[in-house]
Amino acid sequence: MAALQLSHSHCVTLILLLLLCTIIIPLSSISAQQHVEDPSITSTMEQFSGYAIHEPHSFLSSLSVDAQGLQNQIDELSTFSDAPAPSVTRILYTDKDVLARRYVKNLMGLAGLSVREDAVGNIFGRWNGDEPELAAVATGSHIDAIPYSGKYDGVVGVLGAIEAINVLKRSGFKPRRPLEIILFTSEEPTRFGIGCLGSRLLSGSESLANALNKAADSQNISFLDAARSAGYAKDVDDLSSVFLKKGTYSAFIELHIEQGPILEAEGISIGIVTAIAAPASLKVDFEGNGGHAGAVLMPNRNDAGLAAAELALAVEKHVLESGSIDTVGTVGILELHPGAINSIPSKAHIEIDTRDIDEERRNNVVEKIHQSAIRITKTRGVKLSEFSIINQDPPALSSDAVIEAMQTATRELNLSSKLMISRAYHDSLFMARVSPMGMIFIPCYKGYSHKPEEFASIEDMSNGVKVLALTLAKLSLQ
Repeated sequence: MAALQLSHSHCVTLILLLLLCTIIIPLSSISAQQHVEDPSITSTMEQFSGYAIHEPHSFLSSLSVDAQGLQNQIDELSTFSDAPAPSVTRILYTDKDVLARRYVKNLMGLAGLSVREDAVGNIFGRWNGDEPELAAVATGSHIDAIPYSGKYDGVVGVLGAIEAINVLKRSGFKPRRPLEIILFTSEEPTRFGIGCLGSRLLSGSESLANALNKAADSQNISFLDAARSAGYAKDVDDLSSVFLKKGTYSAFIELHIEQGPILEAEGISIGIVTAIAAPASLKVDFEGNGGHAGAVLMPNRNDAGLAAAELALAVEKHVLESGSIDTVGTVGILELHPGAINSIPSKAHIEIDTRDIDEERRNNVVEKIHQSAIRITKTRGVKLSEFSIINQDPPALSSDAVIEAMQTATRELNLSSKLMISRAYHDSLFMARVSPMGMIFIPCYKGYSHKPEEFASIEDMSNGVKVLALTLAKLSLQ
């Protein structure tokens, strides 16, 4: 009887426990569900994290870069060159340029991107997001290379962009806005004397579109014939089809080696570019009187070569007078006619590059150079047969929103960074006319660029790709 009572008591206790569980567990479940689905809480978490709440918590740790694979691709692309290794020469629309383009398009395809090309050979690789109708976030750079240069300039921003897309795909990330990679045609002015040819056209330059119908290279091959030999501009003389409407992209970011020594010298991983200086390019011709180097006495000379030399020194003087470290000037070409050691130059041709992030200050330097050229003609008795401004592009400022996204990405990846300007110009200068723009710099060895010694380490490239990937992810979710 006692045993039965004990059993009965246990049964009553178990029943009470079960009843309590049926009440408490559903209440706690409801409470937890309300906590997760509360839109205000979700919104706060999304703002804090920068990502949609459904993204995996371990997103940052899943950003894995195949750095060695990227290096292998850079090495392989460098073999498409008209100069022997370690130099790289890849000129617009040449056979090696066409092969290099094919290589990049293949990598875009392997990354699952849809690929298209425009009339001048700008190449686009697109990854559609959840809302493909939205303006895409774009990134990219160039792969053409001046004679006897290196293999990283521009290339890191193209192959690195493809790897950034692969990084995001491997992490399981899905963009809201589409992501698009652009390989820009002819950032270098090597063949037709026009820098950033592809991005200038994309930005809507009607004057360039018209000029290219008449442009020819040093071998008198027209731009259109050269383009057609590479498979572009087929039956198209009107290049305005290349133009992009403003707002085509919600943002543009370019990954690039610094081409300067600052990041390496200061031991900083990432440079965040706030502004890009733009050049004014000048061509100047002097005409004087030639003659025998021994027969014409010094007081009687009208030496066009000395006039050009004096103007070169005036360029340095006026640049230094600006009072800003950001004002620079370079005389890159000085040609004398007839070019004999025992002949007084009767003609001199000089080409000048001066640039600044302050447009008014740079233009003031250009005007001073012009006035000096006029003064020199009077003091040396020569003629100023040409003083032309080939281009006078305005500088570009990076977007505050893009800078913030790059800074946040760098901070979340625990990488050191520095705000800096770019004194070299890039396709980003012209993409700033189409969309908000920003640039990511990585260190390069001694700041070397446009020479075979150009080099960026695997670690630095990997850091740059991670920052680019995370920045693209952030901007694509906006």
